[in-house]
Amino acid sequence: MDIDKETQEKIQELQSYEQNYHGLLVQKQAFQIELNETENALSEISKSKGDLFKLVGQIMVKTDKEKLVQELTRKNELLSLRLKSIEKQEEQLTKQVEELREEVLKKLK
Repeated sequence: MDIDKETQEKIQELQSYEQNYHGLLVQKQAFQIELNETENALSEISKSKGDLFKLVGQIMVKTDKEKLVQELTRKNELLSLRLKSIEKQEEQLTKQVEELREEVLKKLK
């Protein structure tokens, strides 16, 4: 089956979109894991009654509960914003992939 040059370019573009989509999914998963860890840390801090420590590099440092809660809350907000941004990108990319896939399939028939 002979495929014209334009269709070949569309197929390559589609493959590129799919690779980008896969990269977004990997990023999204990493941010979701980090967000879950941050939420779990905030939950555990709220239950804590004693001294609190945080990792700085490879050492543990005693820290103030209020400061730690503020730090983790900011981190949580930032991660949520990044996830929303990735989800928007994912939506756009999904739409582009679907449109391009339909176009390629029409040309191949």
